[in-house]
Amino acid sequence: MHQSNSPQGLILASASPRRQELLSQAGLQFQIITSDIDEESILADTPRILAAAIAQAKAREVATLHPENWILAADTLVVAGDQVLGKPANPEEAVSMLKRLSGISHQVITGVALCCTAQKKLRSYAVTTDVSFKELTAQEIAWYTATPEPYDKAGAYAIQGLAAHFIRHICGSYTNVVGLPICEVMESLSLAGIVPSYVQNQNGVHAL
Repeated sequence: MHQSNSPQGLILASASPRRQELLSQAGLQFQIITSDIDEESILADTPRILAAAIAQAKAREVATLHPENWILAADTLVVAGDQVLGKPANPEEAVSMLKRLSGISHQVITGVALCCTAQKKLRSYAVTTDVSFKELTAQEIAWYTATPEPYDKAGAYAIQGLAAHFIRHICGSYTNVVGLPICEVMESLSLAGIVPSYVQNQNGVHAL
């Protein structure tokens, strides 16, 4: 596990800079302590159940060492038809994934888990967003896979990055595609009493 030097509070069990940025933009303070679970060892009947199960496993592992804290964990899957697309290991895999997504709609599913061992509470769920790609040319795929962007992203693309112009439309949460459904997460944190029904940050008061 990796731990940041942040003050005590909510723990984000993720090294994803995108999830960290989304929580920071929401005005939250948190520690970062990553999980070392073997995601490949977790099996489930559907992608939604799988995403939630992986998030739960991440949260529970960190919670064993920090039982008094609330732990927030997430896992994002990209699903095209019946195929789950992970993070490409090389340019060939990235090209294959982008060809698979070209011209079709697919689903981005983020499983979220929020738990506190001391309070014996666990809440988990999955949020799905439909994303439609335009038809990609071979030149566009070659250009994109020559950049560093696809290689730490499920499905080999970043909606908030250079791949934005590949996307015709989305149905559902945009931040879910980035890596964390921030509306649902903030509602969960409010229900757990971790944040009040509003969040004060440097930009003012934001109603949930």
